[in-house]
Formats: sequence, C-alpha cells, structure tokens
Amino acid sequence: MKNKVNDFLYEDITYKIRGACTEVWKQFGGSFKESIVDNSLTVALESRGLTVENQKRISIYFQGKKVGVYIPDKVVNSVILLEIKCKPFLTKGDEKQFWYYLKASDYKLGLLINFSPDNLEIRRRIFDKAREKENRSA
Repeated sequence: MKNKVNDFLYEDITYKIRGACTEVWKQFGGSFKESIVDNSLTVALESRGLTVENQKRISIYFQGKKVGVYIPDKVVNSVILLEIKCKPFLTKGDEKQFWYYLKASDYKLGLLINFSPDNLEIRRRIFDKAREKENRSA
C-alpha cells in the first residue's frame, strides 16, 4: 500500500508534473539545451491536462513599492512555480536563488527541476512552512 502524506500541497498537480519531467528526461536525458527541454516539458504538462504559463511576469515589491519583475520558467495551474535547469548538478546558489524567487512571490509551492546528464533532480520547496519556521525563530 502506498504511503500517503497528509496535507500534501497540490499532490495531484505535483504528481503530474513529476510524470511529465520523467517523460522528458527519459526521452532526452541531459543532452539538449534548456530551451528544448523547456518547450518539451510544456508539451508534456499540457498533455496531462495542466495549464502552463511560460515566462509569466511576476511583480516584486519591497516596502510596498514595485521594485522589479521576476519571470519564472513556468507557472502550472496558476499555483506552482517551476524553474528549469539543464546542468551537471544543482548548486547551493541555484537553490538559494530559487528560494528567494519563491519567497518574493505569492506562490506557496515551487519546483526546482534539473535535467542533468546523469539524472533528473526535482527539489520541492514550500514557502509557507518555512515562513512559519522563520517567524518562530525570530
């Protein structure tokens, strides 16, 4: 019997995203540049009935003033941010940058996905739970 996590945020959508990523990685591995993988992933996501917004512009605010725009690779079903990489491995810098992107947006869940030559890496980050931790330790 499958172990089920209670309150798994956007479980059905995340499952479909993981399936689409696996399909693309099995087809291409880490052999192509990011734009080909990105376009292929859009096709795979849409074939699973998901809505994909590519390069959606998200306003970033500081002290109530708009200070810039963040453009994630994809937003799926208007609720999950996706950042796509095609490199040998993810660095701490990649993860930190993604964390700040997620933190600066209104999205609760983000996936940092790396289509490396050796494997598919999917890092799932939930901002709301981290916010709770930050507030408790302050």
